[in-house]
Amino acid sequence: MTAGTSKQRISHIELDESSIIRRNADIEHERRVAIFDLLEDNLFSPLGELEGGYDGPYDLRLRMEDNRLVFDIGSDDGRPLASITLPLTPFKRIIKEYFLICDSYYTAIKSSSPRQIEAIDMGRRGLHNEGSELLMERLADKVELDMDTARRLFTLICVLQIR
Repeated sequence: MTAGTSKQRISHIELDESSIIRRNADIEHERRVAIFDLLEDNLFSPLGELEGGYDGPYDLRLRMEDNRLVFDIGSDDGRPLASITLPLTPFKRIIKEYFLICDSYYTAIKSSSPRQIEAIDMGRRGLHNEGSELLMERLADKVELDMDTARRLFTLICVLQIR
């Protein structure tokens, strides 16, 4: 499904920049790619009745509030529709391990053999998938997502965790 064929999608996404203290070039690149890919193709369908029966496309703002992740969902004309709050505790271990393996990956790119880089990248993708599946599970009764959308959102959640 492409973004242009469904109203059940994110048409604009914003990260609460006040939550992000530092970002290096690698992280900034990951953020840009995740946003670009997300907006190109995603499935995002809030479950339940939204104000005025609105059915997309959606503006999404991700932000942190008291160690919780908040999804502020709005209409594409800027009208607030709903907020979904998720505790971050279930994600903490995966995010921490993901950051560690990403650091190893970026270091390996500079000096390791292709085989070593590939092994680290497989681990990185595995953790990324684990975080994405957890996100889908935690949102299952609130928002329908596909795996690609969950993967891109997980990347952006990680960006919000950088301190």
